[in-house]
Amino acid sequence: MFDMDGILISSLGSVERSWTKWGRMRGIDIEQALKAAHGRRAIETVAMLRPDLDSEAELKILEDLEIADNEGLRALPGVCELLRSLPVDRWTVVTSATEKLARARLADGGIPVPARLVTANQVTRGKPHPEPFLAGAALLGFKPEKCVVFEDSASGAIAGRAAGCIVIATTFSHPVESLEAAHYLVEDLAGVTAAKDEGEIVLRIVPLASQ
Repeated sequence: MFDMDGILISSLGSVERSWTKWGRMRGIDIEQALKAAHGRRAIETVAMLRPDLDSEAELKILEDLEIADNEGLRALPGVCELLRSLPVDRWTVVTSATEKLARARLADGGIPVPARLVTANQVTRGKPHPEPFLAGAALLGFKPEKCVVFEDSASGAIAGRAAGCIVIATTFSHPVESLEAAHYLVEDLAGVTAAKDEGEIVLRIVPLASQ
């Protein structure tokens, strides 16, 4: 199960530009908005930052801002190679983005879009709650302990671990010390390969030297 932003695609510029625009529109400290936005559903972040506003209406504004800003979107190192090596029914995307935004970003980034994925629209509690990854495991038809989660944020790593999954976290976008919930740390997905072995998917990783 792959997180999207910061795992499959480089979207940091789009995210930060969009949240900066929204923060200025709503009189919110930009640094606070950006810190709160990463790794969780936008509707929960909006409710936290401006509980006086209609969260659904604000989510639609943010969704439109982010879809319109696709500058710099690209697949991250190792992503396309790893996805090509996996059977299409053995992986999916579990993201805090809305489904409309997720499908637009994946397409803009040149990533194959799974027929089924878990987005902010499919869950009632986002990361760091385990619900998104429990939903992802059910979608794939496997017990959570048989699933591997790829994450880059602290909230995502916590959610994956709480769901009972193995968590592999990348370290190029967030401080290593914030990823203590992960089982393994890699620089990026270029350090991960997959192969089939008697029906099982075997992952091999190049961990950080400090592990």
